[in-house]
Amino acid sequence: MIKDIFLKWKFDKNSDRLGPDCPFTHWRLYFDHFMREICRRKFMSFSDGAEFRPGAYAIACSKISLGRRVIIRPNTMLFADPRDNGFGITIEDDVMIGSGVHFYVHNHAFKNISIPIIDQGYEDSKPILIKEGSWIGANVIILPGVTIGRNSVVGAGSVVTKGVPNYSVVAGNPAKVIKIIE
Repeated sequence: MIKDIFLKWKFDKNSDRLGPDCPFTHWRLYFDHFMREICRRKFMSFSDGAEFRPGAYAIACSKISLGRRVIIRPNTMLFADPRDNGFGITIEDDVMIGSGVHFYVHNHAFKNISIPIIDQGYEDSKPILIKEGSWIGANVIILPGVTIGRNSVVGAGSVVTKGVPNYSVVAGNPAKVIKIIE
């Protein structure tokens, strides 16, 4: 049992991820100083005023950039591509993100009907970019290759399958432009 605990501690310390399933690093997120220390070490970029709150997940932290005043709230999941040729997630400055938002840079492959989907691997990844000043509502899902434009709003519960223009409001599944901010 001691060996198992040591191996889990070592995994949590050295893995390219953060989340409740990594208890030896997750507890640090409850304390500002420790949260900033571990996030600056694990993320590609972790700007001043950024926060990664307990209960959030990040896979392939080294491919995720968080701008100034970006707060990753509980139940939010950032899934960058850990493969060498995979893409990541960039969230620019002053972006507001609600709880439970999911970011996915790749999807499961499912083209071969003779192979179970679980065995088909993944499609090529595509980067996600959230431009400065945007607001992503709670429980939004952002799919591969999406860019959310500057000062745009994504309504709660939306599924964003394609790019969002600057200064616009989108909502729905799939998300569609419902208003241009003048």
